[in-house]
Amino acid sequence: MITIPTRRPSLFSWTAGMVLACALSLTATASAAAGKKPYSYFVTGNADASVQINTPPSTPSVVLMGGGPDVDTAFRWMITRAGIQPGTGGRFVVIRATGTEAYDPYIFYSDANSTTSTTWADGWVGGASLGLTSVETLVIPSITAANDPFVTAVVGQANAVFIAGGDQSDYIKYWKGTELDRTLQGLMARNIPIGGTSAGLAVLGQFDYAALKGTVTSTQALGDPYNRYMTLDPTPLSLSGGFLAPPVLANTIVDAHLDARDRMGRLIAFVARLVAPAGTTGCPGGILNAGTPSNTAARGIGVDVETALLVQGNGSQQPVTARRVTNPSTTTTSAVYFVRPLNPPTQCASGKPLTLTTVELRKLADDSSVFNLTDWSGANPYYVDAISGALTSDPY
Repeated sequence: MITIPTRRPSLFSWTAGMVLACALSLTATASAAAGKKPYSYFVTGNADASVQINTPPSTPSVVLMGGGPDVDTAFRWMITRAGIQPGTGGRFVVIRATGTEAYDPYIFYSDANSTTSTTWADGWVGGASLGLTSVETLVIPSITAANDPFVTAVVGQANAVFIAGGDQSDYIKYWKGTELDRTLQGLMARNIPIGGTSAGLAVLGQFDYAALKGTVTSTQALGDPYNRYMTLDPTPLSLSGGFLAPPVLANTIVDAHLDARDRMGRLIAFVARLVAPAGTTGCPGGILNAGTPSNTAARGIGVDVETALLVQGNGSQQPVTARRVTNPSTTTTSAVYFVRPLNPPTQCASGKPLTLTTVELRKLADDSSVFNLTDWSGANPYYVDAISGALTSDPY
């Protein structure tokens, strides 16, 4: 389980904003249907406005946000990567299993006064000034809701989709294998930008920590990488059959809140579980190799709070690249960590502590560096071992 992320403090500075968010197209309809529909639907802006994007996206875009305060720049990047410009119109859709429409005014407006100024206040995205005509939230809390034609119609017309925080087990239980899942797959095939924070991030790797039996700590994961809380998707592990699995994150499992909740140990355990048995090494059920080449090796990405990794394809025969961004007001390191075991585990079994030597870590903690996800380069490597369920050095 990953909890609902903390909103930017400035988002609460407006008390009338939630009322002004009712400058909605269709809000009255959604309110009248409350309790009758299997979903909840909210709009800020005009969802009926014409959208004419002249240059649709030709390469994929994925945002991995680490939870906590949202990163304004990452939402702006999604909007521009969608091909949205002033005058084109554009629909930004937020999906979640629990929660409210709090993202709608935050993404649409430029400040706490609900203006659409081209000068953005810290803690506001200013999407309308970039060309958005609506920000829409769907709360989708069941399989029935995820198969509802209205839900799939709204998501299917999105120019960008963001998965909010909450509990990623809800997304696996309620959304996987539904019409919503198929709609999201269709959007990704058209290179519509997709992003997620916290639990939303957790379902964006090729492999996911599903949290179907509750969350797991680093101590628990390293102490027994097959303990009851270590539920992965897909199960059994397979190169197909995962929930969303964007191709730009192939062979990768991701985790959020890395610094605030000391999750490096469990991320290393997640990655270890992906490594296939080979003789007396590897993990039962694993399907990938350790080390290189990186396009077939088990990998992990961990993202700190108030941090986003912007992942983009760059065309045929070009590497997939990524850049880290955060807010100007952040007070944390706001780093992204890239994890790759260079050797297979020498002990990885149910009821036994993990032993895995030479785990390569790379830390990205500035906004100017570019990480190459294709050959796994772009930051200096350092190394840590897990011996009998304990990390031998500070992994941060």
